[in-house]
Amino acid sequence: MLNLIKTLFIILTLTSLPMTAQNKKHQFKPVKAQLAEYRALYVLNESDETKIKGVIRNISNAMDDPRLKGKLYVELLAFGPGVELYRKKNGYDKLLIPLKERGVIFVQCENTLKEKNIPKADLYDFVRYTPSGNGEIILRQYEGWAVVKP
Repeated sequence: MLNLIKTLFIILTLTSLPMTAQNKKHQFKPVKAQLAEYRALYVLNESDETKIKGVIRNISNAMDDPRLKGKLYVELLAFGPGVELYRKKNGYDKLLIPLKERGVIFVQCENTLKEKNIPKADLYDFVRYTPSGNGEIILRQYEGWAVVKP
Protein backbone atom coordinates (compact mmCIF):
# COMPACT_ATOMS: atom_id res chain seq x y z
CA MET A 1 0.00 0.00 0.00
CA LEU A 2 2.83 2.39 0.88
CA ASN A 3 4.48 1.67 -2.48
CA LEU A 4 1.24 2.48 -4.27
CA ILE A 5 0.98 5.83 -2.48
CA LYS A 6 4.62 6.64 -3.30
CA THR A 7 4.07 5.71 -6.93
CA LEU A 8 0.94 7.88 -7.19
CA PHE A 9 2.77 10.78 -5.54
CA ILE A 10 5.63 10.51 -8.05
CA ILE A 11 3.24 10.31 -11.00
CA LEU A 12 1.24 13.31 -9.83
CA THR A 13 4.39 15.31 -9.17
CA LEU A 14 5.91 14.51 -12.55
CA THR A 15 2.72 15.20 -14.51
CA SER A 16 2.15 18.53 -12.78
CA LEU A 17 5.65 19.88 -13.48
CA PRO A 18 5.16 20.55 -17.21
CA MET A 19 1.79 22.16 -16.49
CA THR A 20 3.31 24.48 -13.89
CA ALA A 21 6.12 25.44 -16.24
CA GLN A 22 3.63 25.99 -19.05
CA ASN A 23 1.41 28.19 -16.88
CA LYS A 24 4.40 30.34 -15.94
CA LYS A 25 5.39 30.61 -19.59
CA HIS A 26 1.87 31.56 -20.74
CA GLN A 27 0.67 33.92 -18.08
CA PHE A 28 -2.22 36.18 -19.03
CA LYS A 29 -1.37 39.53 -20.53
CA PRO A 30 -4.04 41.80 -22.03
CA VAL A 31 -3.80 41.89 -25.80
CA LYS A 32 -2.35 45.03 -27.36
CA ALA A 33 -4.14 46.88 -30.13
CA GLN A 34 -2.10 46.36 -33.30
CA LEU A 35 -4.50 47.78 -35.88
CA ALA A 36 -5.26 51.39 -36.75
CA GLU A 37 -9.02 50.72 -36.64
CA TYR A 38 -11.43 48.23 -35.07
CA ARG A 39 -15.08 47.72 -36.00
CA ALA A 40 -17.77 46.28 -33.76
CA LEU A 41 -21.42 45.57 -34.48
CA TYR A 42 -23.46 45.42 -31.29
CA VAL A 43 -26.73 43.53 -31.69
CA LEU A 44 -29.90 44.15 -29.68
CA ASN A 45 -33.07 42.12 -30.22
CA GLU A 46 -34.56 42.50 -26.74
CA SER A 47 -36.68 45.24 -25.19
CA ASP A 48 -35.84 44.60 -21.53
CA GLU A 49 -34.63 47.85 -19.94
CA THR A 50 -31.81 46.10 -18.06
CA LYS A 51 -30.57 44.57 -21.32
CA ILE A 52 -30.81 47.88 -23.17
CA LYS A 53 -28.86 49.74 -20.50
CA GLY A 54 -26.33 46.90 -20.41
CA VAL A 55 -25.67 47.18 -24.15
CA ILE A 56 -25.24 50.96 -23.85
CA ARG A 57 -22.82 50.45 -20.93
CA ASN A 58 -20.88 47.77 -22.87
CA ILE A 59 -20.41 50.09 -25.84
CA SER A 60 -19.29 52.93 -23.61
CA ASN A 61 -16.83 50.65 -21.79
CA ALA A 62 -15.35 49.42 -25.07
CA MET A 63 -14.95 52.97 -26.32
CA ASP A 64 -13.23 53.92 -23.04
CA ASP A 65 -10.77 51.00 -23.24
CA PRO A 66 -7.38 52.75 -23.56
CA ARG A 67 -6.28 50.22 -26.19
CA LEU A 68 -9.27 51.06 -28.41
CA LYS A 69 -9.63 54.77 -27.69
CA GLY A 70 -9.87 56.64 -30.98
CA LYS A 71 -9.65 53.39 -32.96
CA LEU A 72 -13.11 51.88 -32.45
CA TYR A 73 -15.97 52.29 -34.92
CA VAL A 74 -19.29 51.05 -33.47
CA GLU A 75 -22.66 50.30 -35.00
CA LEU A 76 -25.61 49.38 -32.76
CA LEU A 77 -28.18 47.31 -34.65
CA ALA A 78 -31.69 46.87 -33.26
CA PHE A 79 -34.25 44.44 -34.62
CA GLY A 80 -37.27 42.55 -33.33
CA PRO A 81 -38.15 43.75 -29.82
CA GLY A 82 -34.91 45.79 -29.80
CA VAL A 83 -36.73 48.48 -31.79
CA GLU A 84 -37.96 49.81 -28.44
CA LEU A 85 -34.51 51.34 -27.92
CA TYR A 86 -35.10 53.76 -30.79
CA ARG A 87 -38.77 54.65 -30.19
CA LYS A 88 -39.12 58.29 -29.08
CA LYS A 89 -41.84 57.42 -26.57
CA ASN A 90 -39.41 55.32 -24.49
CA GLY A 91 -36.96 58.14 -23.71
CA TYR A 92 -33.67 56.36 -24.38
CA ASP A 93 -32.32 59.40 -26.24
CA LYS A 94 -30.61 60.55 -23.03
CA LEU A 95 -28.47 57.39 -23.19
CA LEU A 96 -28.00 57.37 -26.96
CA ILE A 97 -27.01 60.99 -27.63
CA PRO A 98 -23.70 60.80 -25.69
CA LEU A 99 -22.77 57.72 -27.76
CA LYS A 100 -23.91 59.42 -30.96
CA GLU A 101 -21.57 62.32 -30.12
CA ARG A 102 -18.76 59.78 -29.84
CA GLY A 103 -19.49 58.47 -33.34
CA VAL A 104 -21.69 55.45 -32.66
CA ILE A 105 -24.06 54.71 -35.55
CA PHE A 106 -27.58 53.52 -34.65
CA VAL A 107 -29.24 51.19 -37.13
CA GLN A 108 -32.75 49.75 -37.24
CA CYS A 109 -34.01 46.77 -39.23
CA GLU A 110 -36.74 47.81 -41.68
CA ASN A 111 -38.27 44.33 -41.62
CA THR A 112 -39.09 44.85 -37.95
CA LEU A 113 -40.80 48.16 -38.70
CA LYS A 114 -42.94 46.52 -41.39
CA GLU A 115 -43.83 43.52 -39.20
CA LYS A 116 -44.74 45.69 -36.20
CA ASN A 117 -46.32 48.45 -38.32
CA ILE A 118 -44.08 51.13 -36.77
CA PRO A 119 -43.54 54.29 -38.84
CA LYS A 120 -40.02 55.72 -39.03
CA ALA A 121 -41.43 58.97 -37.61
CA ASP A 122 -41.80 57.14 -34.25
CA LEU A 123 -38.02 56.65 -34.09
CA TYR A 124 -35.26 59.15 -33.32
CA ASP A 125 -34.09 61.23 -36.27
CA PHE A 126 -30.50 60.00 -35.93
CA VAL A 127 -31.42 56.35 -36.55
CA ARG A 128 -30.32 54.83 -39.85
CA TYR A 129 -31.96 51.88 -41.56
CA THR A 130 -30.99 48.53 -43.03
CA PRO A 131 -33.34 46.27 -45.01
CA SER A 132 -32.67 43.26 -42.76
CA GLY A 133 -31.08 42.97 -39.34
CA ASN A 134 -29.87 39.45 -40.04
CA GLY A 135 -28.49 40.55 -43.39
CA GLU A 136 -26.58 43.35 -41.66
CA ILE A 137 -25.06 40.89 -39.19
CA ILE A 138 -24.01 38.47 -41.93
CA LEU A 139 -22.50 41.13 -44.16
CA ARG A 140 -20.67 42.93 -41.36
CA GLN A 141 -19.22 39.68 -40.07
CA TYR A 142 -17.90 38.80 -43.52
CA GLU A 143 -16.36 42.29 -43.67
CA GLY A 144 -14.37 41.41 -40.56
CA TRP A 145 -16.44 43.20 -37.92
CA ALA A 146 -16.62 41.82 -34.39
CA VAL A 147 -20.25 40.91 -33.74
CA VAL A 148 -21.13 41.48 -30.08
CA LYS A 149 -24.39 40.34 -28.49
CA PRO A 150 -24.14 41.12 -24.80
